[in-house]
Amino acid sequence: MQKKQRIPKNIKEQRTKKAKGASAYDEALYFLTPKARTVREVENRLDECNYSEGEIMAAIDRLRNNGLLNDEKFARDFIESRLNTKPVSRGKLRRQLREHFVENAVIDEALSAVSDETELSNAAAVGSKYFRQYSNLPLKERLRRTGSRLVSCGYAFDDVKTVLSELAENSEETGNSDEIPDEIEFSFHSAENGADDEE
Repeated sequence: MQKKQRIPKNIKEQRTKKAKGASAYDEALYFLTPKARTVREVENRLDECNYSEGEIMAAIDRLRNNGLLNDEKFARDFIESRLNTKPVSRGKLRRQLREHFVENAVIDEALSAVSDETELSNAAAVGSKYFRQYSNLPLKERLRRTGSRLVSCGYAFDDVKTVLSELAENSEETGNSDEIPDEIEFSFHSAENGADDEE
């Protein structure tokens, strides 16, 4: 007896959508029920369900008019939620919002609410955590690895340098050091160009 082939769940949904007579607007509401989405995410969902371009545009317009779809609000709420959970860099927030297909102009506007003071404070918190993790290493290596981690987490060079300088000054292994060794600066300059996000 031939084994019955299983149909993937997403394909089943596409096949049954039209049969159930769900409108593009109703499908979008169903998609938005668990959590907020961006315009592009809803468009992609409706496209996967084989709605026409006209149906999709009409549904998107209706959702916007009803206040149910707003990329600006999505970006603001996303940033606020992430920052309330743990220290996150503006760089990482930007990458995450891009993954949700938020436009750059909208991201820039939302990130403007994150002050330079908040960004530096977050970098210091993350840097201190990694610096403690590397406590068994020599000071220069601790600073180098901490700097690389901060860069990979999306923090800007100037903020990373400030944090490392403060860590070096406060370390028991050094006196009044207020400069980061050249080799350490080079190491996290290099990391800025290719390190993975490890936050």
